[in-house]
Amino acid sequence: MRTALYNPPLASAASWLTHRRLRAQAIVLGLCLWGVCAVDYSTPGLFDRAGNIKFQDFLQFPVAANLIAQGRVSDLYDDQALAAGIRSIAGAGANLDLKYFYGPQVALLFVPIARLPFLAQAEIWVALSLLIYFCCIYLLWKNCPSLRPHSKLVTLTAIAYPPLFHFFVRGHLSVILLACFTLAYLAFLSRRDWLAGIALGLLVFKPQFLVAIPLVLLAAQAWKAFAGLALSAAAQLAFAVIYFGRAVSRAYFTVLLHSATQPSSTELSLSPIQMHSLRSFWVLLLPWPRAVLIFYLFTSLAVLWLAALIWKSSAPLNLRFSALILAAVLVNPHLYIYDLLALAPAFLLLADWALSNPQHPSSPALAISLYLAYILPAFGPVSRWTHVQLSVLAFVALLWILYRFVTRGRELAYDEAHVV
Repeated sequence: MRTALYNPPLASAASWLTHRRLRAQAIVLGLCLWGVCAVDYSTPGLFDRAGNIKFQDFLQFPVAANLIAQGRVSDLYDDQALAAGIRSIAGAGANLDLKYFYGPQVALLFVPIARLPFLAQAEIWVALSLLIYFCCIYLLWKNCPSLRPHSKLVTLTAIAYPPLFHFFVRGHLSVILLACFTLAYLAFLSRRDWLAGIALGLLVFKPQFLVAIPLVLLAAQAWKAFAGLALSAAAQLAFAVIYFGRAVSRAYFTVLLHSATQPSSTELSLSPIQMHSLRSFWVLLLPWPRAVLIFYLFTSLAVLWLAALIWKSSAPLNLRFSALILAAVLVNPHLYIYDLLALAPAFLLLADWALSNPQHPSSPALAISLYLAYILPAFGPVSRWTHVQLSVLAFVALLWILYRFVTRGRELAYDEAHVV
C-alpha cells in the first residue's frame, strides 16, 4: 500500500536540509540569540540594558526560600509578602506582576543559598542548569547511534535552541523537566518501566505536565510506568503536606485550582503569543472563551488518543517516547517557550531514527517537521498579528507522522498476511 507521507516535493524539500546548511543556520541563530543576550546583560548590577531585572522570573524562588528560612512558610502564597520580597531585591519602585505558583517543596531547593545576593543566586542556578542541560543532551546523544558522527552539529543546535535562550534570560526551572524526561527515557531503554514512571512522577512540581502523561500510560495499559508515576507524584505531594503542614498545602492547591479554572486571570495580556500548546493556539485563533474550551478539549482528546495508540504499538522506543513528550507539551494548558526544553529528547530521538531510516517513506516528512518544530518557537511573537501559533501545528504534524508510521506498519503486516 502507498502512504500519503511520501511524495517527491517532500523528498526534495527534505534533501535541502543538508549537514552544511543546518550547521550554518545553527551558527547564525546561536550568534544572534546569545549575542543579544551578551549585549543586554553586559551592564553591571541588577538591571539589564533595557532596564529590566536580570533573570526576572527567578525572583520568586529566592523570595520563597527566604520566607522558609525565616519560618514564615504561611506567607508563601501571600501576594503581598511576595511583592515585599521583590521590592527588597529590586527596590521600592519595583512593580512586577509575579506570583508563586509552585509547590512549597520547590522553594526548598534554594534555601541553602538564600543568604546570597539575588544575582549570585541566579548565576549559580543558571550555571548549574546549563550543566544539567548539556549532561542530558550528552546522555541522549550517546544513546543515538546515528547521531554520534554528528557531535558538532548536535552541540551547535543544542546551543542555538531558542527555548534555551529564553530559559537562561528568565532564570526558570525548565531544565528539571528535561532531566525528568531524560531519566525516564534511559529507564525505559533499560526496560525498567517502574523507574521511568518514578522519573515522570517527579514532574508533579509542574503539574500541568502531568495532564497528558498519566492518561496516555493508563489508556495504553502501561501499568508499571503508571504505578511508578502515581507513587512518585503522591510521595512528593505527601512530603510537602508533612513538612509544611496542611494549611500551606491547602493554600498551594487553592492557587493551583484558581490558575487551572481561570487561566486568563493569572496570565499577562501578551502571554498567549509566548505559549506553544493547544490551549494557547485556540486562544489566539478564536475570540470566544467557550469555543476555546471546547476546541481545546476535543483536540486534546485526539492527541491523547493518538499518543496512546503509538505508545501501545510495537514501534521503536524512540518514536513512542517522543509521542509521549509531544502529547505532554500539546495538552499542557500553560506552557511558555522556556518549557519547550522538554522537547529536546524528542528532537534527538526522532533525528536519530530519521538518520537510521533514510529510505523510509516517513523520513522526509519527519525531517521537515523536526526542522520547523525546532525553529518556529523563535517566531512565536509573530502570532500577535497572524493569530496562528505555527509551532503548535509543527508539533501536531510530528505526532501525526508518528501515528501514520504505526498505522502503516499495521497495513503492511495485514497485506503480508493476506498475500496469496
